Amino acid sequence: MEAPKAVSVKIDDTSILIELKDGRNLSVPLSWYPRLSKATPEDRADFRLIGGGIGIHWPRLDEDLSIKGFLLGNPDLTRPIETSSP
Repeated sequence: MEAPKAVSVKIDDTSILIELKDGRNLSVPLSWYPRLSKATPEDRADFRLIGGGIGIHWPRLDEDLSIKGFLLGNPDLTRPIETSSP
């Protein structure tokens, strides 16, 4: 089975929106990735698909994320996610 691959990526103030080669669309909370959520819109917009679409690289931020990780629901495990209590 072929690894899932991105064909396009858009980033807004709250989400990373990914269109996959197989036609699926994925929306991932930006808050799961503190380095991206705290970056400027210009730095977030400076990315490229890597490995034929199996990942995304942000050179200004030294950040690499895999499409497989997005699909598995894996947040950035190197930093705690800030949550608010009810």
